[in-house]
Amino acid sequence: MKIGELATLAHTPVETIRYYEREGLLPEAARTGSNYRIYDEAQATRLSFIRHCRGLDMTLDEIRTLLRFKDAPTRSCGDVNALLDAHIGHVAARIRELRQLEKQLKNLREQCHEAQDAAHCGILNGLTDIASRPGRPHAGHVHGTHVRTATPQATRTPRKPGD
Repeated sequence: MKIGELATLAHTPVETIRYYEREGLLPEAARTGSNYRIYDEAQATRLSFIRHCRGLDMTLDEIRTLLRFKDAPTRSCGDVNALLDAHIGHVAARIRELRQLEKQLKNLREQCHEAQDAAHCGILNGLTDIASRPGRPHAGHVHGTHVRTATPQATRTPRKPGD
């Protein structure tokens, strides 16, 4: 199948498929005489695996490791267990960060009980006050908390459009 067919089958933008090829997650596709990429069922299955792992918020490096094990089925999967345990730890840390973020946002929200002119908005004034305090580190953005857009996320491993 051509790349457009694979994209439709896997619900994956064409550019993301090309990106995975450049990153070495998908083997480079064979080419037709007119230089079109052609893919087979094995590549479609591999792409589905990659997409599922990305859906679990795994980095490209984590996925590379998992793919090395899939490509060597006689190896022990002890390192796969360790990788997943580490990933669970990252998720747990992010949940803690998200809870802290939620608490900060709720505290800010309490600063403005009713709509009024922006000059007297408790939320805007609270954000300005916090941001202007000397020596106070700015709160870090918690990645992976918003609906994905066409803009790549700056996460542990950048996501590509549609990824």
